[in-house]
Amino acid sequence: MTDLLHTRTDGPEDGPVLVMLGSLGSTLEMWEPNIPALAGHFRVIRMDHLGHGGSPNPPGPYTMRTLAEAVLATLDSLGVDRVHWCGLSLGGMVGMYLGSEHPDRIARLVLCCTSSNFPDPSIWRQRIEAVEAGGTAGIAPGVVERWFTPEWAEKHPDVVERAVGWVSDTPDDGYIACCEAIEVWDHRDRLGAVTAPTLVIAGDEDKPTPVEPHARTIAAGIPGAHLEVLHGGHLATLESAEETNHLLLGHLT
Repeated sequence: MTDLLHTRTDGPEDGPVLVMLGSLGSTLEMWEPNIPALAGHFRVIRMDHLGHGGSPNPPGPYTMRTLAEAVLATLDSLGVDRVHWCGLSLGGMVGMYLGSEHPDRIARLVLCCTSSNFPDPSIWRQRIEAVEAGGTAGIAPGVVERWFTPEWAEKHPDVVERAVGWVSDTPDDGYIACCEAIEVWDHRDRLGAVTAPTLVIAGDEDKPTPVEPHARTIAAGIPGAHLEVLHGGHLATLESAEETNHLLLGHLT
């Protein structure tokens, strides 16, 4: 994998590096509410997944290894070796993979609203078929509806509209290729190989990856992992940004 990911960097060039990678269908803009607090302490490198945002869109299918190797190639190109990692949903899955398969690259790990496997992978086949039928624009409103709690979404229609745009603007084939990576994802037997100190963050109203069984499975499987539950939907790090920043600074500094 030689495709380098689209990145945006904030904070001091000589600071410890924190990589942030988001959800399927999002762009690096999803971390905007977290940057002001974090960039004072870290060189924050945000990335778009393969097939997303400003990143290349090579032919699929992808695996989690494909997505992780694109991250590593990008970090190598930036001259960055060891990093703190904060990933949400698909970004958390990539973080789990790196934590177990490339432990020398991960100093501390934060896994947000994510999963080590899906007991019913048919949901991903249905999602693929929906995108094949109507494109990412066709699924965008329904996807984003699950990202935020209804009361928060009602108060922040501008954010909801922007998030619908992230999904709608994701290339159909890039989105599908990432769905194919998630469809076969089962990392439960490798969680014990993660050596980085790990914080697991969950949203109390996260429908795609609820606390039970997803967050608790990860927290129980990674040695010494600590679980925190915030109020929010699937993008709880955005919905409860201030609380997220407090947890990140406590875990990473």
